[in-house]
Amino acid sequence: MTRTPRRFAIAVNSAYCKGCEICVHFCPREVLRLNERQKAEAVAAERCTGCGNCEIYCPDFAIAVTEAEEVAAHA
Repeated sequence: MTRTPRRFAIAVNSAYCKGCEICVHFCPREVLRLNERQKAEAVAAERCTGCGNCEIYCPDFAIAVTEAEEVAAHA
């Protein structure tokens, strides 16, 4: 049996994000960056391992990491 890799969703509340870049620096997989409005955004969610560093270290509670639900393809 083959294990399906787990996928994670990264939600950033831009109203709370102050653009401090802490999440960007603590992400081991370079999933996050600041956008043109100086707010964090997930640019490579497929690389997220679900470590939660961004969520833990965000001083403004602006980030939530959750396991994404897989959508099964029906033939």
